[in-house]
Order: sequence, then C-alpha cells, then structure tokens
Amino acid sequence: MHRFKTTFLLIFITLLYTGAQAQIPVSELAGQVNAIQTAVPFMTITPDSRAGGMGDAGVATTPDINSQYWNSSKYAFQEGKWGVGVSYSPWLRNLVNDINLAYLAGYYRIDKLQAVSMSLRYFSLGNIQFTDEWGSTIRNFNPNEFSIDAGYARAFSDKISAGIVFRYIYSNLTGGTGVGGSDTKPGMSFAADINMYYHSKISLGPKDGEASFGANISNIGTKMSYTPNQEADFIPTNLRLGGALGIDLDKFNRMNFTLDINKLLVPTPPIYNDSTGEIIAGMDPDVSVPVGMLHSFYDAPGGAKEEFHEIMWSTGVEYWYNQLLAIRGGFFYEHETKGNRKYFSMGLGLRLNVFAVDFSYLIPLHQNNPLAGTLRFSLLFNFDPSKKKTSKKRT
Repeated sequence: MHRFKTTFLLIFITLLYTGAQAQIPVSELAGQVNAIQTAVPFMTITPDSRAGGMGDAGVATTPDINSQYWNSSKYAFQEGKWGVGVSYSPWLRNLVNDINLAYLAGYYRIDKLQAVSMSLRYFSLGNIQFTDEWGSTIRNFNPNEFSIDAGYARAFSDKISAGIVFRYIYSNLTGGTGVGGSDTKPGMSFAADINMYYHSKISLGPKDGEASFGANISNIGTKMSYTPNQEADFIPTNLRLGGALGIDLDKFNRMNFTLDINKLLVPTPPIYNDSTGEIIAGMDPDVSVPVGMLHSFYDAPGGAKEEFHEIMWSTGVEYWYNQLLAIRGGFFYEHETKGNRKYFSMGLGLRLNVFAVDFSYLIPLHQNNPLAGTLRFSLLFNFDPSKKKTSKKRT
C-alpha cells in the first residue's frame, strides 16, 4: 500500500514538472492527446455533494451555502442570515483508504444587499513512505494541500449581483524530501475569483419559473514552484459560464435544469522539435499569468479545433418535493484528448428546518475516475434569526 501511494505521488509530481515539455511529432497533431497540466489540480475537484450530484454544474444554480466554490456572488441572494457547511469526499477509495478532500464553507449576510463568506479546502494524500534508491526508508510523511479564502458579494438590484474572492493556496507534497536529485519545497500561491449572477422570475405558460445566468473566473493567481530551480507552473485558472432554469410544476413540486461550460485559462502545451527543442506548433508557455490567460483562447497547436476540445461541459437536473426532498442527476463531458473524463452522477438531498444533508455518487464511463464507487456527503446548517423571532411571536 505504501509502495502504491509513493508511486502515485511521484507520478503526480512528475506530471506537474513535465506537463509543458511534451514532444509530439507534427504528424500526430490531429486527435493527439495533449492534456493541460497545472499545479494544485485538487483546486478543480468539486467539493460539495449538491453540485456533485448534478454532473459538477453549479455556477448558475440557486444560491446555497457552498456557493463560494461555484459563484460567490450568489450569496447576495442566499436565504438566511448565516450558514455553514462541511463536505467530505473520499479519493481513490477503491485503492487506498486515507486520501480525501474536506471542505468547510460559510457565509454571513451583512444586510439585504451584502454578504461575506469564507471557505477552507483540505486535500490529504495519506501517509507516504519515502525511500532512497536502495529501498531503505528515509521518512514517513503526510503530503497535503489546502486553500483558505474570503469573499464579498453585493447585489446591485433584485436581479443581479457580483462577487470577489481572495485565496491563499499551500501545497506540501514532499515535506522537503529530495525528488529525483532535486531539493523540494512547499508550493504557495495567492489568487482571486471574480464572478457575477443574474436571475429573474419568468412565466412558462401556466407555470411560474426562474431563469438564471452565472459567470466565474476562478484562481487568477501567481504561479507555483516546488523546487528552487524549477520553472513555476500555472495554477488552474478557469472560466466557467452557465445557465439554469427552474419550473414550479405545482405547489409542492419543482424542477431545476442547469448547464455549465468551463475552460482552463492556462497555456496549452506546444509541440517541440525532438532534436532542437524549438517550438514548431503552438506558443511559448513561459509567459506571465495575464498573457497566459489571453493566449489560452488561441495557443493550441492543433488550432481552433483543439481549442474547442478544451471546453468541458456539465449538465444536471434537480427535482424538489415541497423543498424537503431533492433527487438529482447529471453528466460531465471532457474530450478524450484533454483528459477523457466522462461520467454520470446522481444524488439526494434532505432539508429539515435549519439542517440539511446531501449525498452524491459518481458513475464513470471509463474506469479511471478517482471518485468512482465512492459516496460523498455534505452537512449544511442555515440560520435565519428573523424567522425564529416571528415564530415566537405567533406562539
């Protein structure tokens, strides 16, 4: 077990260091595997079970306690005065039992127009045994990564809001242990999200409904390096756009439909000449963060066709009965040359006064998903003192 996890960690680090140095002949440009590699990929893992049950879609869904990850501007329309939620996701559970992602999020409404929020994400890779070239144990270490952030959201009308999040990211994969003859260090980055949310009541024939749109550019931040002499890597800056439609079927039944598309705003690995090391297709990835974000729309060596392959999409549906019980389903798609993640998801939700619980389960089309065969859950507590005061007066 220790050997497996050590191998997994070394592959993980190697991908971070070498993802931008792939050398592929030009003749293989059409349909080649050319996935984008970034530092701290744990930042792209869906942390909560509501969105996890809807194909990892959430930028335009109705506000909830875990909106910090998807679109913090939704907090401006969140019901309740304040709330907190905790989520847990096992990772590679079919192979090991001590790798997991934990997520803590909360918000507080300052007034009818403003809200502040915070979240903590912690990814543990379990206990790893480091050995030297002769197989002798050097040390045991628990590699871990975390991010902590704070956000502010403001409504500009009863339909539109905007938000900003500031984030600190820390990644310690080796604890200073040398890898491949190089000294290592923890990686650190400072980042920010900017986002907006729009929703409006609509009529669909005899039915009432709500349409919404959301946009979020997340993890706009400094590059990260794990060795003193290694070129720093981009963190997963991402553009997410989405829409949602809610329909009140009757007094007790409601259906929500949502669709997200997202794209990493980091450079695509170019094609290098095997003998000279010169770039023969694509663009130089050694650029600043703002330039890399701009280049990400037109730097793919395969041209516009490859750029479209880099767009991921996810769609989900959610059924509510009397705002007490939710049943969810969804699908996520990523092109086979960009990671080949394709999976269905399903989930359940239960709301009881201030307490709520969500569950989600992932069904991969290819048996290569770390979340395959695992059950994720979220516990939520949403408080509204004004309702308590009203109920006391009525009694």
